[in-house]
Amino acid sequence: MSSEQSIFLVGPMGAGKTTIGRLLSSELRLEFVDSDKFIEERCGANIPWIFDMEGEAGFRDREEQAIDILTQRQGLVLATGGGAVMRDINRQHLHERGVVVYLCTSVEQQIARTAKDKNRPLLQTDNPALVLQELFKKRDPLYREVAHITLHTDQRNPRWVVNEIRKRIKALA
Repeated sequence: MSSEQSIFLVGPMGAGKTTIGRLLSSELRLEFVDSDKFIEERCGANIPWIFDMEGEAGFRDREEQAIDILTQRQGLVLATGGGAVMRDINRQHLHERGVVVYLCTSVEQQIARTAKDKNRPLLQTDNPALVLQELFKKRDPLYREVAHITLHTDQRNPRWVVNEIRKRIKALA
């Protein structure tokens, strides 16, 4: 893999995009960016506040700008927000500007990994499992459409996932 190439991680919340992204960037000696953190830093506010003030559409506008900026960088490992694939333009930028890895995980695993996380506005509901199931139905086809590589992360050690991503990227070359 060339040091100029970027890797974009997509998948639902709780799939391990940030954890895997940090490990992968460290191993490949590439910059790591989490698109949600990038948005928060640019905005000077956290994601729940942006959702409260601007609604999901306002957040998605900010996310679209961030994805456009970040996917133009070279030699980057990018962990995207779970909903980044909802807009056609984001999918286009991700797919055309780097290698997209879909970290696929079950709703059960997502619940286990996100149960206590208050920084996820879409899960602040009485039935987060139902929300996650609905999001999966809508988003899974979009993750698959944009991905060059699909990896299942349930019950997988992050090191194994990183090694598998490296192997599969090499196989694409």
